[in-house]
Amino acid sequence: MRIQLEGITMLSKDVARLARFYHDVLGFRIVVEEADYVEFNNNGVRLAICSTPLMADNTNNHPSFLEERKGQSFEFNFQCDSPEELNALYQEYVSKGAAAILEPKVKHWGHVTAFFADPDGNIHSLFAVNPESV
Repeated sequence: MRIQLEGITMLSKDVARLARFYHDVLGFRIVVEEADYVEFNNNGVRLAICSTPLMADNTNNHPSFLEERKGQSFEFNFQCDSPEELNALYQEYVSKGAAAILEPKVKHWGHVTAFFADPDGNIHSLFAVNPESV
């Protein structure tokens, strides 16, 4: 028996706001758009946003969908081709409304990495291999 990760669904109380961010700021193309669910075109793993109340309904009001979320629960890592591309994308994302968390910085693990947050406060990274560490 084998399983394969097919998709990732983010939960949000404001699906439209979060979907606008992933479309307008990060450039993901929307392929399904409903009031409580948005799905993006993405090679490999399906990426979607679903409303927290809809997930509660779908799971017989499981308590995990009714409780207030606290803290970071996931992080997306977006790989860039170069540190220059990373710098340009970071500046573009922040200028379009991403919250700046950490400007691009050389990390000890061999990457140049930057962190930004989406409107729900989820912190994600942009990274590129640091050519000086190769």
